[in-house]
Amino acid sequence: MRNAKISACGAYAPARVIPNAYFNELLGEDVDTWLRTNVEIFERRWSAPDESSADLAEHAARMALERAGLRADQLDLIIVATDTPEFISPSTASVIQDRLGATNAGTFDVNTACAGFVTALDIGAKYISSDDAYDRVLIIGTYAMSKYLNMKDKKTVTLFADGAGAMVLECTEKEGEGFLASELRSKGEYNEWMGIYGGGTRYPVTPESIADHQHQLQFVHKFPRELNPITWSDMARKLSERTGVTPTEVDHYFITQINVNAIRETLNLLEVDQSKAHTIMHHYGYTGSACIPMAFNDAWEKGLVKSGELVYFIGSGGGLAFASAAFRM
Repeated sequence: MRNAKISACGAYAPARVIPNAYFNELLGEDVDTWLRTNVEIFERRWSAPDESSADLAEHAARMALERAGLRADQLDLIIVATDTPEFISPSTASVIQDRLGATNAGTFDVNTACAGFVTALDIGAKYISSDDAYDRVLIIGTYAMSKYLNMKDKKTVTLFADGAGAMVLECTEKEGEGFLASELRSKGEYNEWMGIYGGGTRYPVTPESIADHQHQLQFVHKFPRELNPITWSDMARKLSERTGVTPTEVDHYFITQINVNAIRETLNLLEVDQSKAHTIMHHYGYTGSACIPMAFNDAWEKGLVKSGELVYFIGSGGGLAFASAAFRM
């Protein structure tokens, strides 16, 4: 039986570090204390003015390919997950294919906002398992949300950051290794609650839309606090039902890194030890579709993820979109 395994990973964060103190001066009030106390974010990375989503993605992709011992022309498919694309059209994946020299790879982008990487991971795994023309798939999550921030909006400017993460999926026929199960969910009734609404066909770029900040990230309504923990924990239980394990038997949980307290509440609902959820938002801020592969890469580099271990990826983002996937390393 063909299956997809994670053979390598990579990540990249811009060089520019933005400490919380930056916002004290920008906003004229003490936001550092709130950020440290409530969300445990101490600093984040923002792209340089001439640094784009494709730049971030390229760095992460090259690292993953090198670790996998692959040339770019050995790739069969590149999937990029982002809602901060290089262009509205064409796809960011096509830019990456050209830059890498991945001449034999097909390309497309996925936009399920911050659930995008796990969605793309699910798609890539199923390409490999269902079609013998696809043996090596590069999955990238890239995020340059600093380009879309309203510098006067305390709700967004203090949380969102930039980065990229990548994984290489390769075909395996080893029983019990690789992709095990996944689930996609959506709560479309929340589609107008948070997003970047300008630049599309509903709100084309006009002087009026720019004045209304439609081209920048907006929190239009406050989401129910319990929404993520309840959904994440339920998705974890569904994965466990399908994989035949209990949530406590899972070795690692990589969950969307927007709120450390929501992650902790999720693990409490699952009665799982807090050490099983690796977090990186403390020094990288919230990196959207890149945060889960960046967290995985950080854990992998620190030797925390080992062969044979069971890993759950659970992501959520605007739309609302949710995605989960289970892999045996």
